[in-house]
Amino acid sequence: MKRSNEFAVGLAVLTALALVIGGALWLSETDVNQKLTTYAARFRTVGGLGVGAPVTLRGVRVGRVEAIRLVENEWVETEFSIDRAISLPHRPAVISASASLFGEWTANIIPYDPPPTDPNLRDALAESDKAGGEAWPGATLPDIGQLTAQASRIAGDIGVVTQRISSAFDSTALRNMQQSVKDLAAISQRLVRFAGAQTGRIDTIATNVASTSTSFAGVARTFETAAARLDTATADNQMKDILDNSRASSADLRHAAADIRSLAQAARENQSSLVRALTTADTLLARIQDGRGTLGMMAGDSTLYIETTRTIIQMRELLGDIQQNPKKYFKVSVF
Repeated sequence: MKRSNEFAVGLAVLTALALVIGGALWLSETDVNQKLTTYAARFRTVGGLGVGAPVTLRGVRVGRVEAIRLVENEWVETEFSIDRAISLPHRPAVISASASLFGEWTANIIPYDPPPTDPNLRDALAESDKAGGEAWPGATLPDIGQLTAQASRIAGDIGVVTQRISSAFDSTALRNMQQSVKDLAAISQRLVRFAGAQTGRIDTIATNVASTSTSFAGVARTFETAAARLDTATADNQMKDILDNSRASSADLRHAAADIRSLAQAARENQSSLVRALTTADTLLARIQDGRGTLGMMAGDSTLYIETTRTIIQMRELLGDIQQNPKKYFKVSVF
């Protein structure tokens, strides 16, 4: 009887112990009453990140890496546990980076928006995010070894460029550059001397231009005076007489108009010749304006004024003679 009681007690103790152990194992496999929650991130490569590496948020450790495994499409998926009390970013991403020179790596949680300024990280996160799924987008920074190798390649390229520059700027090139500088200095001195020698000539030309402008202004005033005198000469019904005489010769004017039409037709047929004539006239006027040739010299001479005055006087005499003897100048025929 005593033995059976001991056996029952021992069996009860073993059963209770088994229940306690089973419950503990069950609780360890579930999230009930746990302070940690599990998340996953997707990388192309994790670098030196391993199981047990710390997970940080803004530099503070908030969890650890629990598992790393290869998945389809050449991705690496990392699981890590984080304290439930931690407030994560609205859209988190993970950056795997070296934490020290001794090979320690950490998984740093950052907000996906706004993306990092580094274009390589930005492209890696965008590629991971396009894969979809519940895993967070992840990217990996190069470790110190990769940076050293890249720096070594850059240093080699700089050495090659420096060697090429040194070979390009040898003693011969320096002498050529010095000679070029001396030649430029000599040319500058020649230009200065030439400018000094031409200053007087330029002043003379400017004075001549001013004198020519004054002469043209005088000629313009002379023509205005002549026009005013001509208008005065045609006053006092003299123009009426001229118009009456013009009406009497209307038939001749019709014939003249027909002749003008014929001339216009001929002018259209000889348009190219007229263009050449106009071009020649433009060249002639330009030469006159510049004071070249006989007409150019006459334009700047007071003799032109005297001759113009004489011409006006002769025109007045001609008008008076026309008024007195119109039949001498106009021949009117009707039919």
